[in-house]
Amino acid sequence: MAITATDIVYHYSIKTGAAGDTASQPDPNASLGKYVATNSPTSGTVHHLFDKLTGPENAAGAGEVEYRCIFVRNNHATLTWESVVVWLSNVVAGGADAAISVDTTAASDADSASAQAKEVVDESTAPAAQSFSAPITKGTGLSIGDLAPDQVRAIWIRRTATNSAALNNDGATLTCEGDTAA
Repeated sequence: MAITATDIVYHYSIKTGAAGDTASQPDPNASLGKYVATNSPTSGTVHHLFDKLTGPENAAGAGEVEYRCIFVRNNHATLTWESVVVWLSNVVAGGADAAISVDTTAASDADSASAQAKEVVDESTAPAAQSFSAPITKGTGLSIGDLAPDQVRAIWIRRTATNSAALNNDGATLTCEGDTAA
């Protein structure tokens, strides 16, 4: 049976523990790299990855930049998810800017004891040696590569305040697609 949307799972990251997929990340604002957490952002929930951008933070404009690290997981039991790409879709115009970067750490088994992503000390610190861009189509998306069954790969998301007018439901959707042999 082919890989379907239910086989693809997004997870927060967590900096504590000794291996991936062993602990839950209770605070989305602390999703700052190292290991894959056991829990996932809740799609459609406001502020499920970034906190609300306050008026003073937004007024700071480009001075207010925050980072988050999440993982994409191939949860299919037997099939490799091939040639996976990631991009930003459903970008809300007129709000904060979003950009993404695929972590330079290779894909790994979800329960790996080796660090599965870079980690940062706080949400205002950029991950070292990561290049960010804002692809908005699959054709311009960033390559994640292949994910074997139960493998994960980290994606960094950068949000930059733009000193824009107040806006409800600001944001973008992170979209991943790939191929499957079956």
